[in-house]
Amino acid sequence: MAESESGADKSEQPTSKRLEEARKKGQIARSKELNTLVVTLGGAGGLLVFGAGMADALLGIMRGNFELSREVLLDERYMALYLLATGKLALELLAPLIMALLVIALAGPVSLGGWLFSSEALQPKFSRMNPLSGLKRMFSVQALVELGKAVGKFLVVLTVAVAVLMANQDDLLSIGHEPLPQAIAHSAQIVGWCSLWMACSLILIAAIDVPFQLWDHKQKLMMTKQEVRDEFKDTEGKPEVKSRIRQLQYEMAQRRMLQEVPQADVVITNPTHFAVALKYDADKGGAPRLVAKGGDFLALKIREIAQEHRVELLESPALARAVFYSTELDQEIPAGLYLAVAQVLAYVYQLKQFRAGKGKRPGPLPDLPIPPDLQRDS
Repeated sequence: MAESESGADKSEQPTSKRLEEARKKGQIARSKELNTLVVTLGGAGGLLVFGAGMADALLGIMRGNFELSREVLLDERYMALYLLATGKLALELLAPLIMALLVIALAGPVSLGGWLFSSEALQPKFSRMNPLSGLKRMFSVQALVELGKAVGKFLVVLTVAVAVLMANQDDLLSIGHEPLPQAIAHSAQIVGWCSLWMACSLILIAAIDVPFQLWDHKQKLMMTKQEVRDEFKDTEGKPEVKSRIRQLQYEMAQRRMLQEVPQADVVITNPTHFAVALKYDADKGGAPRLVAKGGDFLALKIREIAQEHRVELLESPALARAVFYSTELDQEIPAGLYLAVAQVLAYVYQLKQFRAGKGKRPGPLPDLPIPPDLQRDS
């Protein structure tokens, strides 16, 4: 089991955040053996596909450069022109193979780990310039593993190469007895097949290296239990910070709520423990809406603001408790309280008319009908 620098066991799987941070740093699983396999297979396949045509074209270039007229030989300016023309033909000849190898060289790394461009990975790391660190890496277990892989690759490729050469021994010897054009085409074919078989020998090495690189990459990103806890705190926020944020949000919500009290039509109290502020907008229709509510100290604050702005204060403990427990802020009261609240609003209207000298003083507020399912004990 892997251990951290502090000695703790890295027994936990890497989290998605850990994997994302590693990817941003350019730390993903890569296999050099897979890249080598893909490029060599692509090169061998390119030789088999384009080899014969390339051989004929190279033969034509060779003939053209040796069949020179007397005027060309005596004028040194033609040498540069012939060199440019030959270079252009050679480039056009090799362009398909070069482009195919370029695409294959890019596809190899992308096949394991996907496409990645990391600016952090491009930044120079001066710690790697330390000679002592370099010596430590040279004589580490990782270096020993890489040495074993290199020796293993050499032996596998050497074995396959000897077997391929022995199998094509007769064809190789027969090339010397063939006409030049046929010999060149035959040579390209033999080189292509030999390269393909030797490239196939790398399949075994890549099949071992790819799973190992995936496992090694995962092991490097394993986490201790403490690292998982610390990451969770950083992601979700520390409890004391979250508590402070919730407190600030609650205080902001209270301030917004208290700002709505002056626009209320009536504040119904318990009279001391609860206070609810209701507003009815006849133009919009609908039922009366709860704009503020609170208990104890907050109820006292609502009553004080209501008195400052001359909002009617009415004592109705049963209705105050029913509205407080059944209605959320900025919501309409439930249908079961329509009749009781309508009587309250009518009573408030009569009080306003009386104070304006337009009516008689209303009597005491009558008992309000509260449905049993909305009643709350004091």
